[in-house]
Amino acid sequence: MDNAVSLVQAYLRVNGYFTVTELPVIEAMRGGGYRTATDIDVLAFRFPRAGRLVPRHGASRSRDRANHDVDPELGIDGESADMLIGEVKEGKAELNRGAREPAVIRAALTRFGCCSPERAESIAQELVRRGHAETDHGHRVRLVAFGSTTGDGAAPNYHIIRFARVVSFLESHLSHNWDTLRQAEFKEPGLAFLGLLHKAGVHLRTPMS
Repeated sequence: MDNAVSLVQAYLRVNGYFTVTELPVIEAMRGGGYRTATDIDVLAFRFPRAGRLVPRHGASRSRDRANHDVDPELGIDGESADMLIGEVKEGKAELNRGAREPAVIRAALTRFGCCSPERAESIAQELVRRGHAETDHGHRVRLVAFGSTTGDGAAPNYHIIRFARVVSFLESHLSHNWDTLRQAEFKEPGLAFLGLLHKAGVHLRTPMS
C-alpha cells in the first residue's frame, strides 16, 4: 500500500468507515482471456450511527466514553449508510478513466453486496452521470477523489477531499484524544507515522482546508 492510500485509509477508519484498499478489477476480454482493467484505490462503508467507544473497565456503561464526531468535509448526512468508491492521487484529485467506467463501478457495487446485478447496472450509470446515487435500501453511494490539489476549470460531479484536510483532521484527532490514543498500538501505517511524530512532539500544523 502506498503512502497516500495509507493516509486515506486511516482518515476514513477514524471517521467510522470499514475499508478495502487497492482492489483489482479483472475484466473479461471480447476475444477470450482476461486482463486487469484497473485497481480501485479504496472502497469504504459507514453505518449511519458509527462511532468510537472507550468502555469503562469493570463499571456500568453509564461511564463509557463515546465519540461520534465526523469530519464535515465528508458530507455525511447521518441518516443513511454511506458507501464510497475512491481514487487516491498524490497530485490533482481526480478520477481516472477506469474509475468512471460503468463496468468497474458495477464490480465495486458487487463487492459491497448492496444490490442485484441488474440494479448495479443502473446505479453505475447514475454514478457516472451524477457522482452519487442511492440504493433500493436507502444507502448512499458516492464517487470521491483524494489528492493534493483540485486544479482549475469546472467543478467535477464527484466529491473531492484534499490531503491537507486528511492530514489536519488526523492531527486534530490525535491531539484531542491523545490521553486515550497514546496507549494504542496503531496498525495503519499512516496513522502510526503521525502518532510517532506526536510522541516525538513534532506537529505538522497543517490548516483545516
